[in-house]
Amino acid sequence: MDMSSQTISFPQARRDAVSIFLAKVFYWMAIGLALTAVVAWLTLQSGLLFNLVGAPLIVLFIAEIALVWYLSARVWQMSPGAATGCFLLYSLLNGLTLSVIFLVYTRTSIATTFLITAAMFAAMSLYGFITKRDLSGWGSFLFMGLIGIILASLVNIFLHSSSLYWTISVLGVLIFVGLTAYDVQKIKRMGEEGILDQGGDMIQRGAICGALSLYLDFINLFLMLLRLFGGSRN
Repeated sequence: MDMSSQTISFPQARRDAVSIFLAKVFYWMAIGLALTAVVAWLTLQSGLLFNLVGAPLIVLFIAEIALVWYLSARVWQMSPGAATGCFLLYSLLNGLTLSVIFLVYTRTSIATTFLITAAMFAAMSLYGFITKRDLSGWGSFLFMGLIGIILASLVNIFLHSSSLYWTISVLGVLIFVGLTAYDVQKIKRMGEEGILDQGGDMIQRGAICGALSLYLDFINLFLMLLRLFGGSRN
């Protein structure tokens, strides 16, 4: 009788633990997004925004790329505190660089697009969490699509093609919507396949790794939607 109870209760205990782990991932993602939003707003209100245009913005952007690359590559070897600190620093730097959207788009369109992004992100996160379909096959396809829009964006710097701009934006929305569901399922499986048995330090590293992936999905989805629907200040 006792063995039967244990057999029945263990899967439920594992599901509960995975749900707690996912909540931790989303908690840190939300902290990162909140920090980015606050820093972007303070940068605008303080007037610092106008000093970031040009070379300072390029330097910040390069620093961001270096930091997110370092964190992605080293998160499993870093201490939990260092991994968390790097994630928060990246979120702060991203707030500085993203503040320039206030020079391009109206505040109303930024707020509206943020709400649309949140709704789409929540829907795809829920899908990634509850679906029984294996989304692992999406990974390589979505990664190739991501590389494609990056290369197309670089080419369009010189072409200035409006049709290519819109095509990149539409494809970008589809790619980051797909990545959201894919990453949520991947993080869920991370919890199901043993990381929760490895102790608090490993759980925190996993939470930061997952939070970074979802943070990047959200920010990029927001920017792609803003390109499509954002109202220009001009």
